[in-house]
Amino acid sequence: MTNMTNDSPEAKSSFARLLPLVLIGLAAVMGAIYLKDYLSFDALRDNREALIAFRDANYLATVLVFMAAYVVIVAFSLPGATIATLTGGFLFATFPGALFNVTGATIGATLIFLAARWGLGERLGAKLEASDGKIKAIKDGINDNQWSMLFLIRLVPAVPFFVANLLPAFVGVSLQRFVVSTFLGIIPGAVVYTSVGAGLGEVFASGETPNLGIIFEPHILLPILGLCALAALPIVIKALRGGKSI
Repeated sequence: MTNMTNDSPEAKSSFARLLPLVLIGLAAVMGAIYLKDYLSFDALRDNREALIAFRDANYLATVLVFMAAYVVIVAFSLPGATIATLTGGFLFATFPGALFNVTGATIGATLIFLAARWGLGERLGAKLEASDGKIKAIKDGINDNQWSMLFLIRLVPAVPFFVANLLPAFVGVSLQRFVVSTFLGIIPGAVVYTSVGAGLGEVFASGETPNLGIIFEPHILLPILGLCALAALPIVIKALRGGKSI
């Protein structure tokens, strides 16, 4: 039996599957090096008048360009997702700014989810399914509580956004469940930061910087933790019933 060479169809297929993830990784590294000064609070402050003028003259075009930029930032894991959310609030107010932010973030997250699932997810999922012991038990636990787990990783502020995009791809989550749980799960945090962005006019006027740690303040964090507890409730009930479906 001949060995598989780098020019074999199998090798080419494997490279083609990994190519989107490789490009995303390269874009993330390059973005962190070259774009951090352009996707920053200072850049938003310095260009705020030009942005408002363009929005007032071309509202629909501003919405489309903004959402396209947000998709690219999320899909390629570029720096500035938080600044983009603030910009959405600054330009479009809490509503419809939050809707634009959530939609852009969901589309970008879906693109990176599809790239991860196409590149590694299917094969990794098959290996986990064929494994034994604790690894298989963890995968089965996630499968049995997919909705709850998906909402939890979106609602918990400590879970990095890109991690919440990749993990579902590696455990066989369906596209529909990923999109729905992402869109609904990021709404609380998006509304908080969009509302901060909506008040940036006063922040700029006073020469201050926005409080990006507001999500960890009790009056914001406690309701989000309440939603986390609600999302985890089916898991708790199932455990109390000895693993029986509910």
